[in-house]
Amino acid sequence: MITQSPYWIDPGDPDLTFPDVNLALREPDGLLAVGGDLTSKRILSAYRRGIFPWYSDKQPILWWSPDPRTVLFPARLKLSRSLRKTLRKARFDVTMDQAFPDVITACAAPRSGSSGTWITQAMADAYSELHTHGCAHSVECWLDGQLVGGLYGIAIGRVFFGESMFSLVADASKVAFAWLVRHLSKRGFGLIDCQVYSAHLASLGAEEIARTDFVRYLDTLCDADAAPGHWWFDAGETGEHWREFFDGQK
Repeated sequence: MITQSPYWIDPGDPDLTFPDVNLALREPDGLLAVGGDLTSKRILSAYRRGIFPWYSDKQPILWWSPDPRTVLFPARLKLSRSLRKTLRKARFDVTMDQAFPDVITACAAPRSGSSGTWITQAMADAYSELHTHGCAHSVECWLDGQLVGGLYGIAIGRVFFGESMFSLVADASKVAFAWLVRHLSKRGFGLIDCQVYSAHLASLGAEEIARTDFVRYLDTLCDADAAPGHWWFDAGETGEHWREFFDGQK
């Protein structure tokens, strides 16, 4: 039961209801609720409403819905000249849903200048469980048989909710993202949720929209018919078809 602001969610309460996202705090931007649990049903319920968990080991579970929201419309993907060149060279081997645990472990590793991570063990376990149900997906970027970049997120209907990405080699995460966008475009996805703004995402075409507009997109696209299941690249999604798609981007 939600009893106070920022709203408290009792972990023992099976009710998956979240407060209206318009009740989220302005400072810190988007903090909506505290508590609850990380069951698959609760996480999917949150994402469907424009809410996501984000917290550290020393905090309770925090649920967020910032305003504005950073998103990318697949048709507006931007590829720099250097990234386009990398894609045409096909330097990396790219796969989907082949190494989800390895991708989330790599994403959870401390970044340069930081000793901590927001991807706690509980978070990793929760998203791995979603992966087993075909709701969470990964894209892997390989070089000489080694995993050097990738990303993961959740798909609901025709929306992909991006969670995190990593790169051990220049452009590896960008290549994984470009392949993901092509895959989503072919399957009629209308929106990629990037959560919060970063210059890295903006360079790929991400933009900020009002939270009210974001929720309206969810109301339309999340209810679109798209059954859960593991993803892979079809034979027809490689080679010349991919080069034509990438060459057509801005």
